[in-house]
Amino acid sequence: MHDHPIVVFMALLILGYGLFSKKAENSIITAPMIFVVIGLLVSFFDLELLSEGPKADFVKPLMEFTLLLVLFIDGSTIDLKSLRKDRALPFRLLTFGLPLTMIAGAVIAIPMFPEVRPLILIMMAFILAPTDAALGQAVVTGEQVPRRIRQTINVESGLNDGIGLPPILVCIALLSGSAGEGFDGQYWLTFVAKQFIYGPVIGGIVGWGCGKLVELAFKKGMMANVYQMLASVSIAVLSFWCAEFLGGNGFIAAYVAGMLLGAQNEHLRERMKEFGEAGSQIMILFIFLLVGMILVPISYQFWDWRSFVYAILSLTVIRMIPVAISLFRSGLDMKTIWFIGWFGPRGIASVLYMLMAIIALGIEGYEKIISIITLTVILSIFLHGVSAVPLSGIFKRKY
Repeated sequence: MHDHPIVVFMALLILGYGLFSKKAENSIITAPMIFVVIGLLVSFFDLELLSEGPKADFVKPLMEFTLLLVLFIDGSTIDLKSLRKDRALPFRLLTFGLPLTMIAGAVIAIPMFPEVRPLILIMMAFILAPTDAALGQAVVTGEQVPRRIRQTINVESGLNDGIGLPPILVCIALLSGSAGEGFDGQYWLTFVAKQFIYGPVIGGIVGWGCGKLVELAFKKGMMANVYQMLASVSIAVLSFWCAEFLGGNGFIAAYVAGMLLGAQNEHLRERMKEFGEAGSQIMILFIFLLVGMILVPISYQFWDWRSFVYAILSLTVIRMIPVAISLFRSGLDMKTIWFIGWFGPRGIASVLYMLMAIIALGIEGYEKIISIITLTVILSIFLHGVSAVPLSGIFKRKY
């Protein structure tokens, strides 16, 4: 352990923040804020660990494990029965709001940054489209916001990570040249089949089958509580590995495995979900620490007035207008619609997808979009964290 001081440092941070975490739940201070700031302070020290930046050996496995776990947990927390009953608002946000946000992000970015290739800017817009409801924790956990609105924001955040992934993978494939020269129809048919058909099918089979096995063992009293909890991580990893081994996309497989998890017993699912969420939370906080330690130091030199303008637009106009369009005539008043539009924070999904792109494509030539994505996430962490409690008060007054 003495060879990996960052692990010990992370343990101390989690314990230290955890001691006061209950007090922080309904305050303007959030865990991502603390970890990003501490990471930034650490970056001022000349540590060998930070010399390689995002290309360091430990970043790829950390990114992959965090992303597959986050996607699996996002998928598993979606209650499909409840979603069928009250699907109108999430359906509008995901089928109209998300694509419009992606398009708006690209349309605004291309003329703003003419020195950057359009495809790179399109990928940036796609990476910045998924939301992270946890950055506005008071919104999704507090009682002030009506349950339907909280559920809508939560479901949108849980599903748009997985829905936004395929177009990002296509952009990475095109930019890396791994998808073949030009637009060979047969090659692309094979590529799409392997990535976007094998992955969901394999993930669905693994998630459903392994979930059923766990549930059967649970009902027969054969499985200890601790292993019921550990099963969530095991199923996520197995779905990822099986899909990758057979040529599919492991991240999509992990997401679908969570959605189609065969275990239906409420107590069992809750036990699996709680452990998976705790595990993913540790990894997520580690990633936010790295945002301050690694990504900010390589990004700030590329920030200019256009970067700040685009980051603000990404959090406001690019997000809020598509949400307003998608929720038009939904029965919600304009205050509620703008509230949902504002609480589309950019967080862990955007960071992980950016790291995926960096690992596949490198940093050279992508410095501008890395800096913009990092800036947008940093602004979102603080702006959404600070505004969550006071803005939730509009519902208290209303109801």
